[in-house]
Amino acid sequence: MATPFVPSPGSQRVSRSNPGAWLIIRPGGDGTWKPWGRLEAWREPNNSNAVGYRFQILPATADPVTLAGSTISSQHGGKFTIDATSGVTPLNTPRGSWDLGSGSSLDFGFEPNSLFNKGFVMSATVDGEGKCSKPEVEVGVQHVTCTEDAAALVALAAALDLSMDTCKLFSQKLRKELRQ
Repeated sequence: MATPFVPSPGSQRVSRSNPGAWLIIRPGGDGTWKPWGRLEAWREPNNSNAVGYRFQILPATADPVTLAGSTISSQHGGKFTIDATSGVTPLNTPRGSWDLGSGSSLDFGFEPNSLFNKGFVMSATVDGEGKCSKPEVEVGVQHVTCTEDAAALVALAAALDLSMDTCKLFSQKLRKELRQ
């Protein structure tokens, strides 16, 4: 967790102005770990039953790049998708994939000006709050060239799944397996 999930002042919920965040890390190639992505999550205002989120890639030498942002029903869950068919994704990576590093070396290979359309990246289905879900993750094969690529995308899905519970009202108890 990069930013704790705490209620906004005068409220019982994590808000968009004070989101909680998960930091997804990857092997740095030299025995270290480096930030790869950041998932921010919050409860939508006005007693909404929706969890808002924003996912950003964290290149070492440029500003974060937002790849996804939307809401998911906190009661029923839903689908999280990164599909760059109409957006942009990094082009120059060490192994030519979208993975921003493939766990292989240097600076995730990100060049801020080298963006282009690369199609479907991933999707994950998550259940609503209070449910012990097992997210189903689909990945675009062109974006996975090694185990670390798949692991980063699965970690992203797991972070979103956990956000369904961490963004619920603080007056409610977390499910048993998250309280241990």
